[in-house]
Amino acid sequence: MAKLKIGFIGCGGIACDKHLPGMSTQRDRIDMYAFCDLIPERAEDARRKYGCEGAKVFTDYHELLADPEIFAVHVLTPNVSHCQISCDAMEAGKHVICEKPMAATYADAKRMYDTHIRTGKLLTIGYQYRHIDAHKAMKAYIDTGALGDIYYAEATAFRRRGIPTWGVFTNKEAQGGGPLIDMATHALDLTLWMMNNYEVESVTGVTFANIGPKAVDGELANDFGPWDPSKYELEDSAFGFVRMKNGALINIRSSWALNIRPQEGLVRLCGTKGGIDEQGAGMSADVVANHVVANRLIDTKIGTRAMRPRVANTIDRNPMVLPQEAEAKIWVDALLGEGELFVKPEQALTVTKILDAIYQSAKTGKTVYFE
Repeated sequence: MAKLKIGFIGCGGIACDKHLPGMSTQRDRIDMYAFCDLIPERAEDARRKYGCEGAKVFTDYHELLADPEIFAVHVLTPNVSHCQISCDAMEAGKHVICEKPMAATYADAKRMYDTHIRTGKLLTIGYQYRHIDAHKAMKAYIDTGALGDIYYAEATAFRRRGIPTWGVFTNKEAQGGGPLIDMATHALDLTLWMMNNYEVESVTGVTFANIGPKAVDGELANDFGPWDPSKYELEDSAFGFVRMKNGALINIRSSWALNIRPQEGLVRLCGTKGGIDEQGAGMSADVVANHVVANRLIDTKIGTRAMRPRVANTIDRNPMVLPQEAEAKIWVDALLGEGELFVKPEQALTVTKILDAIYQSAKTGKTVYFE
């Protein structure tokens, strides 16, 4: 069978760090065929490193989409452009995986979802944090019913000083938002997925910009080097309370700059029978469950090896396989009709709707109620 030809729109950091190396593990089934970037040198570098024989380079994504040989595309551009490019791709007959967040606004995300429904093309969003072993273990444990009814959750993505100093991250027109849609989007996706609850009643939010645009006392200490406060246009921290229709509450907390100990990408869930959270972060995080046994309070570390067989809809993999590799395999399986999408577009749509509502609430000072 002929290999599927895949195009990549955007060849910057997220492409080089995640999508290109991830998809390179699937080269027995796909050809990395087309590379597009406004900076031609970046597209050429990606083609040289990852491209199949005869791979093409573009600076205009419309020209890439006009190629009838391309079966699917990865949309890896700044947030504000996700909607237009993804919709154009689906209209051109291409399946789409778009990097998170789905879009900068709910209206744009809804347009993407509607285009997916109308065209029948696959659409998924790059929430690869679901494939981290600690998060798979949490999901498996929760699915046993050990927590009972989950009524409180925290989705945390704190950096003390982690303002991105590359690309367009601090540009409101291109990015659409700061740490809330850059980082908290992952934590919120994980929380909703683990709770298996996407029914939202209301959202209340607050944002701050007290460090990024001001550089208090001229201090520019930052994990990614000094930033330019005069070009910082977004919030530096954001918080939201999400009330679900069943009465559960999700507390969303995020920052690029906040005087707090960093806790990036952590999820905590509390139920009527027990709770579960992470200690550490990322690939090295431990999962700890708390529960009651024989009238005693017990904390138990959950092992990912023991829990993996009970995780639904994931691939059976060695724990050293990286999340981007798992995401790539699931994506190619779906393109070949050999499996289902793991991140459903309607799930990502809810994430974006909540984040957008936090920004609306912060701007107006009022709670946003969902229909």
